[in-house]
Formats: sequence, C-alpha cells, structure tokens
Amino acid sequence: MEKGKLGMKMPAPDKQILSRRRQIIGDLEAIIASAGGSGLTAGSVIADPISLKAYECDGLSAYRQLPMVVVLPNSTHQVSDILRYCHDNQVKVVARGSGTSLSGGALPLEDAVMIGLGKFNKIIEIDYGNRCVVTQPGVSNLAISEAVAEKEFYYAPDPSSQIVCSIGGNVAENSGGVHCLKYGLTTNNVLGAEVVLMNGDIIRLGGKHLDPGGYDLLGVLTGSEGLLGVITEVTVRILRKPVIARAVLLGFSELEAAGDCVGAIIGAGIIPGGMEMMDKPAIRATEEFVQAGYPLDAEALLIVELDGPQVEVDHLINRVEEIARGLGADYMRISESEKERELFWAGRKNAFPAVGRLSPDYYCMDGTIPRSRLPEVISRMKDLSKEFGLEVANVFHAGDGNLHPLILYDANTPGELEKAEHLGAEILKLCVEVGGVLTGEHGVGVEKRDLMGTMFTETDLNHQQRVKCSFDPQSLLNPGKVFPTLHRCAELGRVHVHGGETRFPDIPRF
Repeated sequence: MEKGKLGMKMPAPDKQILSRRRQIIGDLEAIIASAGGSGLTAGSVIADPISLKAYECDGLSAYRQLPMVVVLPNSTHQVSDILRYCHDNQVKVVARGSGTSLSGGALPLEDAVMIGLGKFNKIIEIDYGNRCVVTQPGVSNLAISEAVAEKEFYYAPDPSSQIVCSIGGNVAENSGGVHCLKYGLTTNNVLGAEVVLMNGDIIRLGGKHLDPGGYDLLGVLTGSEGLLGVITEVTVRILRKPVIARAVLLGFSELEAAGDCVGAIIGAGIIPGGMEMMDKPAIRATEEFVQAGYPLDAEALLIVELDGPQVEVDHLINRVEEIARGLGADYMRISESEKERELFWAGRKNAFPAVGRLSPDYYCMDGTIPRSRLPEVISRMKDLSKEFGLEVANVFHAGDGNLHPLILYDANTPGELEKAEHLGAEILKLCVEVGGVLTGEHGVGVEKRDLMGTMFTETDLNHQQRVKCSFDPQSLLNPGKVFPTLHRCAELGRVHVHGGETRFPDIPRF
C-alpha cells in the first residue's frame, strides 16, 4: 500500500486467513452458485490479480491495496450467506458501492472479502402516494430523480458525483450535495433500509414513514461507513419539484466579503435551495472547462439558488441582491431560463474535475465550520497555503459551512503528497478549533481516522466503538476505518473473558 507521511497504517493481514485464500474463494463460489437470486452467477467471484485492480482503491486514489477476493452477490440472501460464512470463519469484510468515497471508506484489505453491490441496480417500487422510492443500493443517486421526473418529483440530496455514486454508498457516508442546505443530507431523506448484519441476520429499519417508533437505529446506520452492516435495500423520500427555481451569480473582489455575504443572507432569514462559493483558481478552471459564464476577474463567486412560488422567488432575489450589493458585490447575474440555471450549476458540479486542469494532482478535503467563522477560516487557509507552499483552490457548500479545499500538488515530486496530507490535516484541525467538525459529507474513512482525537476524547471514541461492537463483536466489518486505534470489543467490556483468555485473540491491533 502506498503510504503518506501521516502513516496510513492498517490492520496487519492475518496470515492464517491468507493461507486459506483458495479455500475461501472456493467456498464463496459455492455460496453464489447455491444461494437464491436471479441473474447469471458467472464472474461473480473475482480472484485474479488483473481483475482485482479495478477494486484496489476508491476516490481517495493515493492509497491502494488489492483485496483478497471480490464477490458480487445479486440477492439479499446471497449477502446473508456470505456474511454468515465470513462471521463463522472470522474473515474480514469490506462493502463497496460505486467506489466514489473520497475518504478511503471502501479501501480494501489484503485479507478481506470485498462485497461489491453493483448487481443491486434496480428500483423496486415508486410510491407516489407516500412520496417515496424503494430501491436497491447499487442504483445511482441521479437515476432516482430520473425515474420520477415524469411526475415532477425528484430526490433532493445531489452530490457532485450523483451521476455515478450509489444510493447505498450515500447512506453509508451520509452524503450531501449543493441542495442539502434547504433539503437536508441523506439522513434527512432516508425513510427505511434493509440491512444484513455480520452474522447473516436480515433486519429492516424504518419504512415508508417519518419518525418510526423505538430507537433511531436508522439514524445510527446512516453515516456508519459500512461498520455496522451491509445495506441491501433503501427507501428514500421524494419531493415535488418547486414551481420555479432561479440561480443568482454574485462576484466579489475579496473572498472575505463573499464569506460575509453568506452569513448575511442566512442571518436575514433566507434559506436558499443551494448556496455555493468558489475562489478565483476554481472559477478560472471551471469556466475554461464548462463555459458557464462565470466572471473571470472575480476573487470569489457565490451561486445562490432560490426556489418556490414565483412571487416568493422574485422577492428573495431582490433581497439577496440588496444584501450582496451592500457587501461589495460587483457582479450580478440572474438565470433567465431553466437551461441557464442548469448551466450555472454544471460549472459547480464539475469544479472538482475542472481543477485537474490546474495541477497534475489534487487532494480534496472536507470539513465543516460555523458560517460566522467563514471569513476568518478563509484568511487562515491562505496563510497555511503560503506556509506549505501549495496552492489551494476552494469550493464550498458555503450555506451550511461545509468546506472543500482542493490542495494542488504533483505526486511525481517526492514529498509533495506528504506535504499535501499535512496541509490537509492542519486545515481540518483549524475547522475543529473554530467550533466545527472534521467532516461534512465525505465521511472519516482512513483519511481522517487519525485526526479523530482532535475532536473526540478517548472516552467519546470508546462509546462510539461500543456501538460498533453491539453490531459486530468480532470487528470484522470494514476494520481500520473511522477509529484511530482498533480496540477489541473485549477491551471495552462487550465480550466475556474467561480465565484471562479473549475469545478472538487473533484480531489484530494497531
């Protein structure tokens, strides 16, 4: 595995498991062949090194590791049988959707079975009466909106990778998007889920209604990054498309002024459908890439979308213009058609690939801060950028304080990846320092795992680990992610120890 200076240390591979690789592969092939489910089973177990290369990393591509074997089930019962087998044989498991995670959440392990959910690609039911869609986890985020578009409905969370990211992965990472400011993250739009636990048990959480009775286990599952179970079905709520939506481009000569404008708009009681911010490097790269009509001379650009009834939207646009003008905005442009509005957003949605024009590589960060501290954080990030000698292009979900600094570097230059990692770590520490958190929508994965101690005490982390242990006592599901140290459940009082012997002495610690 490639390692940066921060030390991407993972659990040591279990040599006993590796010695049984051929047997495990054969057993998985037998499970796939015998378990129920529709569709072809050929090619459902991938074991040759060349084919495994497709699964060696996720969106955090600086870190790579071939999995021991990949299995592609096509039914919940197959997933159940696979997990039960792995549980009984103490084999680690990593679940994977589309592999778009930017935090290494789906990074494979050398001694783990990877369960790919790409064959779970069907929408099961569209229920307009209850305003929800029941779908398999491998369906892409955008496909849900496309499936209900003819009835003027849509699914609100819209990550930049929505054309390919899977809804199951969205649930695992609690993904957001440009419209989460008004309509919420994935957790605010998921109604139910079918989940297979590590021991093979199949459970259902929630349903087609909001706020089910009992403990909020669906809330626990959402954002759990594959540590608690494997999702095999998701029920999401859909919304009516607004009567009208218009986007406003606001250009500023200073980044800090744009940050002030964000706070002023929210402070005025205006909740836009989306409010995004880009700095000059991101503006220039995006405009060259998409040609959305962004002002190239602006130091900062705000995209503010207002939606709702026509009279409300017109009023709010006027208020936003007044606020922006009072804070020094020197460029204003309002979308005059749906096509133009979509073009404005096309620029923002393509900001990440567009920044690839500025540098051979970039490292995408994800942290969240109080909106009131945005100008201060922008200023301090400029100082950090100069200190480390690396340029930073900024793309923000500004309305909810979610930052996406893109650290530009060249992986072919020795030491630059390590330098980018360190700069990213300092930016995330800054987020926590000003009252924010380490992540907004990308998850913790392996990227931020070793920074969890800056935000949580050891007691906090132990309590979080206890939740993990209640679902997965052997710590077989996605080990090495989220928690900075891998505690055995025995050490947290969740497993009975007899005569000083732990039940699972071979579970690695690091």
